[in-house]
Amino acid sequence: MKPDRILLLGALLVCGLLFLGGCESTPAEPGGAAVEPGGAVVEPKEVVEPEPKEAVKPEVGVKEPVKVVVEPKEVVKPVVEANEPEKAVVEPNEPEKVVEPVEPKPTFVLALKFAAGDTASYKVTTEADKSVLWQGADGSKPTGFTGGHTGTRVEVTFVQEIKSVGEDGKGVAEITIKGLKYLAKVKDSVVQDFDSSREKDSSSPLNNLVGKSYTIELTPSGQVSRVVDVNAASSAVKGTTATDKAARALVSENVILERHQVRGLPAGEKSEVHQGQTWSSSESFDFGMMGTKAYEKVYTLKEVSESGGRKVAAVEMKAVPSTAGAQEMHKDKATGFLSRMFDNTESFSGSLELDLGSGVVIKCAEQLKSEWLAVDPAAGEAEKQPSALKMAALRLYELERVE
Repeated sequence: MKPDRILLLGALLVCGLLFLGGCESTPAEPGGAAVEPGGAVVEPKEVVEPEPKEAVKPEVGVKEPVKVVVEPKEVVKPVVEANEPEKAVVEPNEPEKVVEPVEPKPTFVLALKFAAGDTASYKVTTEADKSVLWQGADGSKPTGFTGGHTGTRVEVTFVQEIKSVGEDGKGVAEITIKGLKYLAKVKDSVVQDFDSSREKDSSSPLNNLVGKSYTIELTPSGQVSRVVDVNAASSAVKGTTATDKAARALVSENVILERHQVRGLPAGEKSEVHQGQTWSSSESFDFGMMGTKAYEKVYTLKEVSESGGRKVAAVEMKAVPSTAGAQEMHKDKATGFLSRMFDNTESFSGSLELDLGSGVVIKCAEQLKSEWLAVDPAAGEAEKQPSALKMAALRLYELERVE
């Protein structure tokens, strides 16, 4: 293998290992010329008198010689009439157009509603995964390269009971964990696999969270304004093993905020929207050595339909890279420097279904997939399958009401 390819493959190998080992989480002029008088004046010709002949006595008398007089032609001056002022044409009054009043579009309040004593059961699924895969002909993989998937997938089933409602519309909710699944992998090797429904897992520290409760405060716009009390849950897992630490992380404040935040609802006073209206929010993700990426999530109220006697609002989300976020990341040249070696493709979308009558979420989901691909530039046409390094990252959040 050529030395330059060895160096490239070595760089890609280091990149992959760092990725898996890094942290997750547009005028004519008017009138014309003056008219000159139109005829020429003909002067009279001089009268020549004939010499007198012998006088002839007329019978009656001598006649006077007749003078021939040519009268000059009368000068005819063209009459240039002054332009008369244009007469204004008065059109008959047209009937006034009748402007039909535009009926305002119906609006809907997209917000959570709370009432003391209300209960609802939900399942929340979160997943954070990153992977590194080698692509190429047999035998092209560098010695010592180990790829695979690294990440976690968590499913929490819980009952939410509203204990009280404040004057500002916020609801204090008690969350009781009813079921739990936890799966963790490192380079495809399973390091944690827990399911509270399995009898064999009853002795796991993760099982100590089942049946435990914590209290949070929720806003009508779906935010967790504060974690009120989590002592009962966190005190149930005090051990020092990796499983105990994983269990405690599941009831840490940051994870609770992430778990119970409802995506897709407009903020506060902007909660009243009509069909087709949009609103947005921003979110960023840390991809370790591949850098941090910021996105603008644009939500649209697609439709409001009747389903099972309920009026349900359907919201769609499509995200685009945030310009402001990209400028901030450009300032930190060390962040994501390896990403310049790769071609990147990504998709980030989501949806929300809300019962407008009860103000309860039916389903909410958002998923981000990002992939980076680096192909060996020294590969010739003879190579049917050029060597390449492929990295990927997945972020998933799904909230679903279960009966």
